Formats: sequence, structure tokens, C-alpha cells
Amino acid sequence: MTAASEKPPFPPAYLPPTEPVTRPDGSRHHAGITYAAIGGYRPLQLDLWIPAPDPTGRKPGLVLWIHGGGWMVGDRRHFPPTLRPNQLFDELLAAGLAVATIDYRHASEAQFPAQLTDAKAALRWLRHFGADLGVDTGTIGVWGESAGGHLASLVALTSERAELEGRHGVTGPSIPVTAAVVWYGLADLDAMPPLAMPPEAAAFAPPELMQEPIGVLLGGVDDATRANANPLGLVHPDAPPFLLLHGTADRLVPSEQSTILDEALRKAGVPVELVLVDGADHIFLGAGNIDELVARSVAFLAERLSQE
Repeated sequence: MTAASEKPPFPPAYLPPTEPVTRPDGSRHHAGITYAAIGGYRPLQLDLWIPAPDPTGRKPGLVLWIHGGGWMVGDRRHFPPTLRPNQLFDELLAAGLAVATIDYRHASEAQFPAQLTDAKAALRWLRHFGADLGVDTGTIGVWGESAGGHLASLVALTSERAELEGRHGVTGPSIPVTAAVVWYGLADLDAMPPLAMPPEAAAFAPPELMQEPIGVLLGGVDDATRANANPLGLVHPDAPPFLLLHGTADRLVPSEQSTILDEALRKAGVPVELVLVDGADHIFLGAGNIDELVARSVAFLAERLSQE
């Protein structure tokens, strides 16, 4: 099936796009779309923001945003407190790009690779309905922060891995992405130090975040599954270009996680840019140039997703 007018199977494995709200600038916001429904779990939903129609008729490229939260918490609609509400969505729209922001199953709901297969199911849904929505799903970028950055790396590196595709939502082959932006992501989970929540964060953290997130994500999985959770071991020469940003004073995810991924991508001949933000903690706390980091990330995606 390729058209939005076709009915999904019953019981529905996914739902068609919701009716959009058109904003004063002409952009459209589709909220609360169920991109996959899995028995026993909450519906998996995405929101989609589409820029105003281009006068030339050119369809916008698409960015998939994946939130962080240690694979344990988080919401597709909310950014870290160091960003303004909707900041990334507004910046991407201003650059002429559409953006989909997704929820995925948390580690306490389902272990890895559920989080990765959920992101891939969202991409398949977007391709399925892309033509009707006026979005170019031939050029897709992926962008994530922290745990979402880890998942963004995996999405970018595993488009040829059928066993990591999943069978929920819209079925079919994988969707290769054109570019990846990873903010303070994890590249080698086996090299991560034990969780050491900063005291000022621990005072407000929910109990589930005081567990060892990697242990919840991977506890009891077999060796092959654990290996598939490490972007570092999945790097290959045909991977898309990466932009990696990481604070040098990150107390939750050491910046070495980005430097080792940068080295592996360079060794494989993959185009990669590494930006180390001097003195910045996790979520770029303490950085004085967050707007510049957002602008650089958007420009990277806009350049690589633009049609010639």
C-alpha cells in the first residue's frame, strides 16, 4: 500500500495521518499520529511538522528527531531544558525541512532492539504516507540527543540489517538515511562508566533514572544483541555523513564516546565532523553558544538534504 486513502489492516497496525493544524506562517502540524500499534503496549506516536509549500513545488526533505532520557523516560514533544520549547522544530521549518518527532518504547517496557525497531517503523510510516503529505522521503536525516543520539547513530548505520528492522507498523524494507546529527550520544555501551548522576540532577531525577539504564536496556540479552547496540562496531564505509557534538565536561556521557565514533568513521572513510563544546556538561549545560550549536546542526542537515 502506498496511498493515504487506503485503509490500514484490521486490527490496525498503524493509523493514517491526523488532520493538521495550519500555523500563521503556512506550516502544518500533524499531532498524535499512531505510526505503529503493538499488542500489549501503548500506541507509538509521532508528530509531524511540515513547512509552508514551496512556490516552486519542491518537496521538503525530512528529519527524524529522537529524544533522549536514558532510554527510560522522555517525550517526543519536549526538549532538554537548555533549549527553548519547539526550538528545533521551528529552526528546521525555517530551513525548509519537515521534521517528525517520535516516541518509542522505553527500556523498562521492552529491551533492545525495541527502541531501534520502533524508530525504523516510524521511518517506514513516513515513507508510506510521504507522497500524500508532500514530503520528500528520499532524503531523510536523523537527529538525536543522548540516548536518542545513540539510536540515531544506530538508525544511520543499520539500514542494510534486515534482522534489526522489526515487523510492526508499516512493513517493508529499511529506509536509508542521508545524514545523521548526534548530540552527546553513546557509541560503545561496554565502555561506559557506571552511572554517576550529578547531585543537583539526582535531587530531581525520577526513581527509574537512578537505575543503571544500560543494565535495564541490555540486561540478559545475548551477545549478538548486545553487539548490535554499539554503534562503534557497526561503522561501515557506506554510512551517511555524521555531525557529532559533545560537551567536554559531560558527566553522564563522557565526550570520549563521540571521539571514538569520530575516529572509527574517519577510518572507514565516512564524512564526519566532530564539535567538542569546551566546558559544556550533558545537554550542553554551561555552554554559552547553544543557539549556534542548533544553527550548525540545522545547516548540516539542510545542506545534505537539499535537492539539486
